[in-house]
Amino acid sequence: MPRVSDRVRALHGRMTLEEKLAQLVGFWLDKGGEVVAPMAGEMTAGSGGADRLAHVTRHGIGHYTRVYGTRPVDPVERAGWLWAEQRRLRAETRLGIPALVHEEVLTGVAAWKAATFPTPLAWGASFDPDLVAEMGRLVGGSMRELGVHQGLAPVLDVVRDPRWGRVDECIGEDPYLVGTVGTAYVRGMQDAGVHATLKHFVGYSGSVAGRNHAPVHAGPREIADVFLPPFEMAVRDGGVRSVMNAYTEVDGVPMASDPTYLTGVLRDGWGFDGTVVADYFAVAFLEVMHGVAADRADAARQALVAGIDVELPGGDAYLEPLAEAVRDGRVDEAYVDRAVLRALAQKEELGLLDEDFEDGPPETVDLDSPAHRDVARRLAEESVVLLANDDVLPLTRWTAAPSRVAVLGPNAHRGDALMGCYSFANHVLAHHPGVPQGFETPTVLESLGDAFGAAGLPRPELVHAAGCDVEGEDTSGFGEAVAAARSADVAVVVVGDQAGLFGRGTVGEGNDAESLELPGVQRRLVESVLDAGTPVVLVVLSGRPYAIGWALDPQGDRNGPRPAAVLQAFFPGEEGGAAIARAITGAVNPSGRLPVSLPRSAGAQPYSSLHPVLGGPSDVTSTDSTPLRPFGFGLSYTTFAYTDLAVDGEVAAGGTFTAAVRVTNTGTVAGADVVQLYGRDVVGSVTRPVAQLLAYRRVTLEPGESAVVTFAVPTTRLAFSDRRMVRVVEPGDVEVWVGAHVAAVAEASGEDVRQATGGVITNVRGSQKRELPGVATARATLAVTGDTYPVTVHDPRMATSTVA
Repeated sequence: MPRVSDRVRALHGRMTLEEKLAQLVGFWLDKGGEVVAPMAGEMTAGSGGADRLAHVTRHGIGHYTRVYGTRPVDPVERAGWLWAEQRRLRAETRLGIPALVHEEVLTGVAAWKAATFPTPLAWGASFDPDLVAEMGRLVGGSMRELGVHQGLAPVLDVVRDPRWGRVDECIGEDPYLVGTVGTAYVRGMQDAGVHATLKHFVGYSGSVAGRNHAPVHAGPREIADVFLPPFEMAVRDGGVRSVMNAYTEVDGVPMASDPTYLTGVLRDGWGFDGTVVADYFAVAFLEVMHGVAADRADAARQALVAGIDVELPGGDAYLEPLAEAVRDGRVDEAYVDRAVLRALAQKEELGLLDEDFEDGPPETVDLDSPAHRDVARRLAEESVVLLANDDVLPLTRWTAAPSRVAVLGPNAHRGDALMGCYSFANHVLAHHPGVPQGFETPTVLESLGDAFGAAGLPRPELVHAAGCDVEGEDTSGFGEAVAAARSADVAVVVVGDQAGLFGRGTVGEGNDAESLELPGVQRRLVESVLDAGTPVVLVVLSGRPYAIGWALDPQGDRNGPRPAAVLQAFFPGEEGGAAIARAITGAVNPSGRLPVSLPRSAGAQPYSSLHPVLGGPSDVTSTDSTPLRPFGFGLSYTTFAYTDLAVDGEVAAGGTFTAAVRVTNTGTVAGADVVQLYGRDVVGSVTRPVAQLLAYRRVTLEPGESAVVTFAVPTTRLAFSDRRMVRVVEPGDVEVWVGAHVAAVAEASGEDVRQATGGVITNVRGSQKRELPGVATARATLAVTGDTYPVTVHDPRMATSTVA
């Protein structure tokens, strides 16, 4: 049984079976016809509403589900209702235990009028855990102000296939980036006295062909070395207090019924002592989707035994079906007791067992304060990635500033295009047309004028034409867009996605893609504008990376002109329009780096930068998986040089080594660089990646300024699961270098990973070697010495760094 306080154990001892089970379920009191979860309509049919509240909670209640995030309710009015309801639970239920209130918080608190921050893929693009932690503290503070105790974020799924619709909810494709940034969010949020929830444990993003809920065929080594490390970081280093299961099955076993991971790895292996909550309807899905449970009682038994403590969003399986199964002996009540003790301990930790709610709710609430907007702006600015630039940007470089700018494309003047799937606007307000967002979301068009002023340029005339919608085949607006481009000095064309759920939109939960071409006729729009002859700045405002080789490289499948510059912005939130506009004008120097590889095609997927030799391009295949732009790539309006790399000559397996490099701003404007330290285990007992991110550090430098970045890297960053499936650090040589991105190589290195056969096989249709911007140091050799070191949970997982 879990270790709990005497108070919790005494409270548990007073409980009837009905009162125990009530603490293990939620109640979705506001649920109507909105589709904000998979099969929500089917699973909540007949669940009733607020008129049944007293009856439903007669034995108490564990969670209230999405009190603010289901409908557009005024936050102050809803807080007043919530405080009164908590007092009612105190007074009218036998044990007087308040409800724990949980809410979605992926891009901020999912509440009407609350700030919408950049989507997690933008967090990854920033490579700035400190700023993400700052955001987390603001989100946690808003939660606490509203009486929300548990936030359902962050998502720590490692991107494996960009066709998956939930990519915008993820941080990136590298487990270390995901773990460090996600852990920062956990720490920030929990600093405010609320609990974060890790999603989705584990393997969800590995679903076959990027199809939502599809089976995962990952082997135990991929699970252990790719999918699990971010969760381990957030548990061991972040102290997270809640975890949510993944919907998916791994090798035929649904995660919601798998004690190997929910108990064996999470609790027995890592020492997690918080609560495990079910993703919405995941317990019932064991019966209705996976077909491994005969009925709801069997589903409840499997989930409870596996380690799911609380069923969400309601009590479809954990109430009557589980009660009957306990009474007739099919389920040992000890499993119920185990879960109840954890649920009560969580409420005690949150202060709910002492809270009487007599102080009253907030009379005024500002969920989009200047502090919120400041962090939203800085994170959006740091996340914009410059993919290509033929010296057209920034516009401050022009001899004569443009006097007329055409702002075109379906995402140029839509606030919803700035926000992700789990933003309140696209998650909830989409079902309530006509209801205002409740805060300002200036679009790219609306922001450009002020951005010119911020860059010291005269405000130009702006002309706008959408040209087409994000989806659909209507090209009737092309003519207006082309005419606007011809009349302008430069055309800014903003294309990309509309986030939504389950077929509403082009990306988001349930919106998986068969193709990685831009949706609808957007490519044709861009090409029509390009043919007008005006310089084009292409902005891709999306929730996933798209195959836009035609816009980037001469090798693409377009013979005509290409955009003069290309920017990528992953749903940058309420201040994203201004961030993009300021990057275009030069008021902001782009410093984002790709957290995911930019795909060559859908057929080249799944692909990851963390691949062994034969996982990338080589002469043994005629297909080319080389991404258009690699992980970590991002240009700037200045240039950086890396010199004086110094790496320890040797380190004992299990120890820590030091690597230092001097980074210099060799350009004429200030800028921020992301210094990326990579390694390659030359020989391993199992195949190892050709390059692995070991550490990173964001550094801001003035023109001509230098700084020495010193990394202290635990050798556990080189750990992997050996042939016994034991996580170890093996002795041997490791190449260590600093690069502008994962594919950057030192000049004259001659490195070509395509030559995987030593010249034995030459493929006349193989991949072509492509030159990309981005410098790297020569590779140093680090000798890892001693015996093979078995890694424990007590070993450090994260590198540290200093800048001098």
